[in-house]
Amino acid sequence: MGSSAAASLQLPVRLRGIQLGRPTDLLLDTVDWHAVGFIVRCGDESTRFLPYAACQRGADEIAVASSLMLLEDVAFYEKRGVSFRSLLDGEVVGGGVLQDVTLAAGGFVEDLVVERDGALQRIPAAGAVIRPTRASAA
Repeated sequence: MGSSAAASLQLPVRLRGIQLGRPTDLLLDTVDWHAVGFIVRCGDESTRFLPYAACQRGADEIAVASSLMLLEDVAFYEKRGVSFRSLLDGEVVGGGVLQDVTLAAGGFVEDLVVERDGALQRIPAAGAVIRPTRASAA
């Protein structure tokens, strides 16, 4: 079983135990359904991009091997992904409302957590289309 994207946004980004910031959003490729990376609000109040491939999500942190992995050109990456926050509560074509996505190792989106008729269901991400509800929170 993979990890929750929504839960990932609650974790600190750390370098060897030192907190560098907190994720405010996760950018997704909704064509191939994989995580592109996190938008991170750093301790110096700057906003940076953390490629998903450059971090390790643990139970209590998102670990990075170097602070150099936090990149400055956030706008460049926002053009290459869809804001996870903008998809939350969005209508899933075919029925339901998006509540979360489940990420496998490597950032592959395993499935969508969708609310249908008051119950949460997991559906395969492959081929799914979601109508965004709001703009990015970055």
